[in-house]
Amino acid sequence: MDPATASSTPTYLYWIAASLVAFAVLLVWSVLRKGRRLPGDHVFRASRLSKGNRIFPAQVMITPTSVSLHHAQWIGRREESIHMAHVASVKIDTNIIFSNVLIETTGGHHPIVCHGHTKGDAIRMKQLIEKFQTEHYVKK
Repeated sequence: MDPATASSTPTYLYWIAASLVAFAVLLVWSVLRKGRRLPGDHVFRASRLSKGNRIFPAQVMITPTSVSLHHAQWIGRREESIHMAHVASVKIDTNIIFSNVLIETTGGHHPIVCHGHTKGDAIRMKQLIEKFQTEHYVKK
């Protein structure tokens, strides 16, 4: 066996291992970066332990003018938004561990459905929506 060949074999293994470690670090960094909390006062993040939120947890942002649901994806993100004047009702379905929140529109089309929030977050979301709706209609 040639000594030059014997010493180069472990070098290739080290390069392959280093490449796999670098890929894993990049993957973890990407998941953590896309899953970070959105800026704002009233942002509610779903638990990673719930259905549909394992890699990228959904986030609900409530502002005085709208309710937005943000879903991160591997490439880009998906957002759904309802203006506060078009929110018809907020339903909370409390399960053993997590709560589901259903925000329906006045037109009855495409409600915002959020899975995996704590009961406290779900109640707080409903209170904020009702508060902002009251403020919206009192201004007029």
